[in-house]
Amino acid sequence: MAALLLAVFVVAQQARIPVLSDPRPLLDGHKGVAAAASFGLLAGDILLPVPSSLVMLANGAVFGIIPGAMLSIAGSLSAAMAGFWLGRRGRRGRAGGREWLARWGPLAIAASRPVPLLAESIAIVAGTTDLKWRTLIWASACGSAPAALLYAWAGARAASGVGVTALFGVTIVVAGALWVIGRRSGKDKE
Repeated sequence: MAALLLAVFVVAQQARIPVLSDPRPLLDGHKGVAAAASFGLLAGDILLPVPSSLVMLANGAVFGIIPGAMLSIAGSLSAAMAGFWLGRRGRRGRAGGREWLARWGPLAIAASRPVPLLAESIAIVAGTTDLKWRTLIWASACGSAPAALLYAWAGARAASGVGVTALFGVTIVVAGALWVIGRRSGKDKE
């Protein structure tokens, strides 16, 4: 699945589709159109190589910190739910990550949300398991919220000297912290 998503990403980058490389011009229009476009881009990230960090930055710039973050979380949750649904449809086959997901469950979903390609792959694989919808939604919200808030804050501050690469690095650190916390709390239960 990750290889397929990576191939789609490479093809889209080679095609130089403007909205997929820099969605800000689309989001600078009317707020209603910007909200719908942002939501659509983030939800479509399950199948398209959308630069979600740039969309989330634009959400902060256009809507402010809290509304921008909420819009980003909603779009990210929609992508996770779409991936989960796709996994449910393809349940007949045996996905390679099922055992790993069965071991880590919601933690794998939460920690993967800010990581491109991994988030989409994990959501799809989760759909092939017995995981409940509410668990997917809860874990996806927990994993999406820190990145959405951080990017919305930076966008609202007009990225005040903070580079997108640095922000992406921080979101990866947050994902790692979620993983460590989850592992430690899991060991406490053993």
